[in-house]
Amino acid sequence: MKRVLGGPLLRGMFRPWVRGIEHVPTEGGAILASNHLAVIDSFVLPIMLSRKIRFIGKAEYFTGTGIKGRLKAGFFRGVGTIPVDRGGGKASEAALRTGLGVLESGNLFGIYPEGTRSPDGRLYRGKTGVARLALEAGVPVIPVAMIGTNVAQPIGKVMPKPMRIGIVIGEPLDFSRYRGMENDRFILRSVTDEIMYALMSLSGQEYVDIYAATAKARIAAGHASDAAAPAEAVPHAPGGRPVPDVQVPVPPQEDDAPSVG
Repeated sequence: MKRVLGGPLLRGMFRPWVRGIEHVPTEGGAILASNHLAVIDSFVLPIMLSRKIRFIGKAEYFTGTGIKGRLKAGFFRGVGTIPVDRGGGKASEAALRTGLGVLESGNLFGIYPEGTRSPDGRLYRGKTGVARLALEAGVPVIPVAMIGTNVAQPIGKVMPKPMRIGIVIGEPLDFSRYRGMENDRFILRSVTDEIMYALMSLSGQEYVDIYAATAKARIAAGHASDAAAPAEAVPHAPGGRPVPDVQVPVPPQEDDAPSVG
């Protein structure tokens, strides 16, 4: 019900356009691996899909008190977020098990391979949990690029501003050739880099070959955002691949209405 009620509000605020929605399967388990630019990513993507997509979220999102806390918890539940305790050494394992349960039930599971929001709009190195999940579950990975959500809701801003944003969905990636190799760290890195390359190709983002959490720590320590980039000025792409010649996608120009296609 909350998804139904919240959908029109979000659609009205952001007038989202979508390309490649036909790549989302109509049934069966699949991973939607997305870049992560803003908190609203987890709200906007679900309202544009006919199937429910489940994300994991910090348990703290569901334990707030007062009216504000209850509203936040209700909204996260309404868009399909599953609370997971991300504290302690077993946090990654808990997230993996949660994702496997969703996929084994034949549902869609959303994940952000970067592990956290980009601090500056660039695409950062992916963590290998997405690869392990794909190989263990034996499901396709569908790359999803969120466009402009970081402009609508910059880091530090609780309330997003109304503006048009976009979603570009790529063709499913099949990693069945690696089934049974989920404990090989080299395979996991290769699969993750392939996913991140697909995201780079869809989003047109500049790629930085360090983890976003590391970049955030450097910025918090007083370094400029540019200090997060590799020392050399040569453009990078995941896994040493050539940098794709692609621009950041723009909304369709033919009209000013939400577009799906």
